[in-house]
This record gives sequence, structure tokens and C-alpha cells, in this order.
Amino acid sequence: MAHTELDLRELRAIEDMLNANVPVSKIATEIGRHRSTVYREIKRNFYTDDLIPDLNGYYGMVAQREASNRRARRRKLVRLEGLRRHVVDRLKAGWTPEQIAGRLGYDGQPIRVSHETIYAYVYSLEGQ
Repeated sequence: MAHTELDLRELRAIEDMLNANVPVSKIATEIGRHRSTVYREIKRNFYTDDLIPDLNGYYGMVAQREASNRRARRRKLVRLEGLRRHVVDRLKAGWTPEQIAGRLGYDGQPIRVSHETIYAYVYSLEGQ
């Protein structure tokens, strides 16, 4: 079975059912996911505030924002402007992603990316 991330509708359903004290196994059945998926989601995105403990809990919108932040950290060409500028300049000059990835170390770039990363950036929304 293919990996699919929880969408905002499912995250909000988890939040609502947790607030209603529904057991996690019942939540998993309701949203059509395995209970371990729901347990991991709650553990990964449970919000804690040491100053105001009443705010501790699971919030679907916070979970969605944190998931987006985790995905963005993995994308070097979106995060690192200097590296992105270097790669885009080479692409405009007619270099292939394989050539660019192979030359990054020689061109004085402190961080390297693979040609697959460059292709992923080119075909992403950010790269268009």
C-alpha cells in the first residue's frame, strides 16, 4: 500500500475526537487509518506549553504547520538561496542536473545536492 500523509481533514477529526475523549482505536477506525498511525501522529505533534499547561493538547492546525515545516527542511534548494541561485544559473547556461551536481564541490559550494534533488526542484512548484 502506498504511503499517504494525513490531510488537514483527518488531523482536525483527530483533534475533535481527542477533545471528545474518543479512544484512539475508535478514532483510527473513523478516519480509516491504522491505530499506530494515529498514535504516532498524536505523539509527534502533541503541543506542550510549560507556561500555560491548560493549552497542552493536540491541535490539527499546529500539526499541519509542523508537518509543512518538516517537509521544507528537507528541501535544500528551497531553503538555501545561494545554492539555488548557483543551480538555476547553471541550468540557464544549459548545464544538465548531472553536470551541476558533479561540479558543486569544485565550484566552491559548501553544500552538495544530487541530480535527483535538482530534478525534483525543477519540476516542483517552487522551481517553475
